[in-house]
Amino acid sequence: MSHMDVAHPYFGIFLMIVLASVIFFGLVFLASTIGNNFASKSRKKLGLGIYECGPIPVKQANKINSQFFIIALIFILLDIEVVFLFPWALIFKDLGLFGLLEVIIFILLLGVGFLYAYKKGAFTWQSIK
Repeated sequence: MSHMDVAHPYFGIFLMIVLASVIFFGLVFLASTIGNNFASKSRKKLGLGIYECGPIPVKQANKINSQFFIIALIFILLDIEVVFLFPWALIFKDLGLFGLLEVIIFILLLGVGFLYAYKKGAFTWQSIK
């Protein structure tokens, strides 16, 4: 056996990961170097301001309700549940009783999570006003 076995089945994958990492960090370094060298060095107040027609904006009120983000997170959890249940449904007969018990425990844990979110008021819509 030689000191370097290039016939290992994972050697090609390791080499690709190392090569991709070197290329990635090289491109990041190159982009930051080029950006720093060619960026404008003038710090004029007018150039750094926001370009708009009309009066200068003082402050923009946040009109987005945070409830949108809570609903989006709950929707993502529901999607992940479906992603885990789909392969289980495809091989349901092969898994037998053990697979059925696993999915029942999985659904019960998700139910506890949704019940907790319901008790915390995540499903009630609040008004912005």
